[in-house]
Amino acid sequence: MATKKKDVRTSEEEFIDSVKTSLDEAEKLLRDAAEASGDKATEMRENAMLALRRTREALYDTQDAVLERGRHAARVTDDYVHDNPWQAIGMAGLAGVLIGALISRR
Repeated sequence: MATKKKDVRTSEEEFIDSVKTSLDEAEKLLRDAAEASGDKATEMRENAMLALRRTREALYDTQDAVLERGRHAARVTDDYVHDNPWQAIGMAGLAGVLIGALISRR
């Protein structure tokens, strides 16, 4: 379980670094394109748009992965509750008591 969390954390950090790099690249290209003229400016703008498209695709891929993990977690939870209904009721009751105790302390 700890290894899986490390893998997820590494994956998240790599994704964030990738998005930052891509956005920095697009920003630099757009800045350079503003200073350039003619065909060179057009090429730089096209490269910037390509970098932004790659970033958007990475964001969509990550969104899909997060949604899939959420669905998987919901399925696992549903299976556990169906396989162990009394334990699930006990945990829900305990959680309710703890939350009630925390709320009543205020």
